[in-house]
Amino acid sequence: MGRVEAVIFAASKPVPRETLARVVGRSCNLELVIDDIRAELTGRPYELVAVAGGWQHRTKKIFGDAIRAAFGQQGGQGEKELSQSEALVLMCIAYFQPITRGELSSFFGKEVSRDLIGVLRGQDLIASGPRSPQPKAPYTYVTTKTFLSQFGLDTLRQLPDFEALEDAGLLSKEKLLAGDIVTGLAGRENRDEEEGSVTEVMEVEIS
Repeated sequence: MGRVEAVIFAASKPVPRETLARVVGRSCNLELVIDDIRAELTGRPYELVAVAGGWQHRTKKIFGDAIRAAFGQQGGQGEKELSQSEALVLMCIAYFQPITRGELSSFFGKEVSRDLIGVLRGQDLIASGPRSPQPKAPYTYVTTKTFLSQFGLDTLRQLPDFEALEDAGLLSKEKLLAGDIVTGLAGRENRDEEEGSVTEVMEVEIS
């Protein structure tokens, strides 16, 4: 238990099973070790979570307000805050991947700019997927392990069911296009003036 927890604690990214198996041996039941560590952390302000195909120590959500009060919205990590438009495009890629920029533009009824895609790629939230069978074989886009890690997901199967969200009236194309949500899709010189963040837009759907 001590060796497993020490390795996870020292790592800056989620630690996969293969790495932990090198520490304790492949005959060791890692699930039982993880369960024992989690039990010992009961009552602590942090916990051990399965995320992005591995395990990582994370502060419990109940202490989010305290962390924001100390470090600001980004919890001291320094990532660039995404605009509402960027967050919505990221959400669509997550649900409909692999998807091309043209398909994203058709969905929103307005061009999704290369600059916007560049912001998401720059934060390693998306990456190039397989070529589309469409004419000229455009690149598709898929989410990354960084995306999973940032939103506390172990796999994409943990995304809320899209049809269930639509049936519940929580998510629909009409809602996505409501108001001025898509005004930044074709690019904007001053993104800092846009409101909303990826945390605010997607946390409601994921939590």
